[in-house]
Amino acid sequence: MKTLSLLGSTGSIGCNVLDIVRSFPDRYAISGLAAGKNIKKLREQVLEFKPELISVADEEGAEQLRRELPVPYRDRILFGTSGTEEVAALNSTTMTISAIVGAAGLLPTLAAIEAGKEIGLANKETLVMAGKLVMASCRRKGINLLPVDSEHSAIFQALEAGRPEDVAKIILTASGGPFREKSQQELQTVTPAQALAHPNWNMGKKISIDSATLMNKGLEVIEAKWLFDVSMDSIEVVVHPQSIVHSLVEFQDGSVVAQLGIPDMRIPIAYALSYPKRLPLRLESLKLSQCASLEFHEPDYERFPALSLAFAAIHKGGVMPAVLNAANEVAVAAFLEGKISFLDIAATVAKVMEKVHDGSEDSIDAILVADRLARKEAAALISENSL
Repeated sequence: MKTLSLLGSTGSIGCNVLDIVRSFPDRYAISGLAAGKNIKKLREQVLEFKPELISVADEEGAEQLRRELPVPYRDRILFGTSGTEEVAALNSTTMTISAIVGAAGLLPTLAAIEAGKEIGLANKETLVMAGKLVMASCRRKGINLLPVDSEHSAIFQALEAGRPEDVAKIILTASGGPFREKSQQELQTVTPAQALAHPNWNMGKKISIDSATLMNKGLEVIEAKWLFDVSMDSIEVVVHPQSIVHSLVEFQDGSVVAQLGIPDMRIPIAYALSYPKRLPLRLESLKLSQCASLEFHEPDYERFPALSLAFAAIHKGGVMPAVLNAANEVAVAAFLEGKISFLDIAATVAKVMEKVHDGSEDSIDAILVADRLARKEAAALISENSL
């Protein structure tokens, strides 16, 4: 029996994790749940899965949850970053699933690593912000960090076809989002509702917007560098609108190994939970005869500059990836609130990267300082309407 602490339990990934647990009660149990502000859904999850410890975003949410749960749970409810860290590092947990969206997932994931927990990583920002530190901690603790993102799971699986020293190239696929065929002029008038309508995947708001700008793919490029210990020159991005080929690995002999499947996040989640085994998921089979054609295109870096910004950030190094991520989080929130346009998201990130860039990637304090400064700078640019 594998016991899980699930961080981000009420989000899209979290709910899919619980669906796997629900389907295999003889293999998995929930020891801890951490969520944000969706108290209604969290309450339902607590009553069903009966975790040992629970954490929510703030004290107000904790008080509400205490009122709505039976008395025995009331002393098990924590809140804030410290509460999430306790859930992540819970003694009874064997594996922590980090599925919190954004920079908020970094410190709890590090806490789980330091506690010696196996990690299922869906929070790409952990490696974007502090990839060098995180992977060094995993090596020092001797723990597995298993990818949950569909693209990184695909690469992880494809890499098993050869030796690490024989890898020539990692190829990340991107759906291209809902706007891959829109002109620059059309992109200027995109609404939040349009940006949230992803053609292939059902995701949370922030990730949906990142997919539409291609920032999500940029963050995944940075994540792949650290996760698979490869140089940026050996990582390539291709747009694949059908989302059937989830990513590929090219070896030095010219062989290209791909992982294919229907676009369902339960597949990579289940593989992370069961590795090196596979779970008998009762999902729809991929029928190649019904896939029509599979297309692959070069990304348009001019129309979608967020991808270029991500490459620039990792080439610059230091705290720049953390700055990129922080500015993007603020800009995406502002777009969803109607404060800036779709194209202003990347413009905001670019300007913040020009202003905030000092700090060492070897210091968690420097990374967190850069994160705070970038958020402050992005908020000021948006408030002053100086994009």
